[in-house]
Amino acid sequence: MSDLERICAVGDVPDDTTFLFRVRAADEDDAEEREAILVRTDDGIRGWLNYCMHLTHIKLDKGSGAPMRNGEVICQNHGAYFEADTGYCNYGPCEGAVLDDLELTVDGDHVFLSDDEFDYVGQGEIETDPADRSSSSNVEF
Repeated sequence: MSDLERICAVGDVPDDTTFLFRVRAADEDDAEEREAILVRTDDGIRGWLNYCMHLTHIKLDKGSGAPMRNGEVICQNHGAYFEADTGYCNYGPCEGAVLDDLELTVDGDHVFLSDDEFDYVGQGEIETDPADRSSSSNVEF
């Protein structure tokens, strides 16, 4: 398992919300950090990049866990519902779209990132300088 990167213990992934962590593209030309989430499903644990497919600058998990209901991750901004086990949007403005997945390996009590396209960076959200935050509207005309 030396080539796999440990994300967390299986017990750290909640039943009713998401677990937030950070990845970076393995391609050295793209050093930008991205957020990702782990979700618990009936068949185990799945990993998805942390953004809504409707407007990809909108995070599903804003730092305190994305809301989930009946095995679906809910976008608080758009009301879109994504199936936790497939990433498929079955309701909302991006209906038919699919979340971008991350390959994981669960071994014993640990969840590992096994995706060749990404490197694990750490747990939690991407830290930003509050001075860099600007108010922007997601209203479409």
